[in-house]
Amino acid sequence: MAFFTYIVASRRNGTLYTGSTEDLIKHRDKLRPGFTRRYGVALLVWCEVHVTRNAAFVRERQIKEWKRVWKLELIERKNPAWADLFPTLLG
Repeated sequence: MAFFTYIVASRRNGTLYTGSTEDLIKHRDKLRPGFTRRYGVALLVWCEVHVTRNAAFVRERQIKEWKRVWKLELIERKNPAWADLFPTLLG
């Protein structure tokens, strides 16, 4: 089983949310309530796969402590177009 750390965004350079989950596809529907709905954060712009739930959670906590500019650089390195990565997960 894989575990994921991810960043979703409202738009390029918009509001960001960092989280972790064991199933990004199922988790996508759960991104709607609360913070993500209020700020329109629905584009999966970055994700990373981990072997354990704890590793994904530790990485999430690490990224949440980062300065915003570091998060933007992380996204830009892997996804310079800020494309929504959810469709690529579906195959």
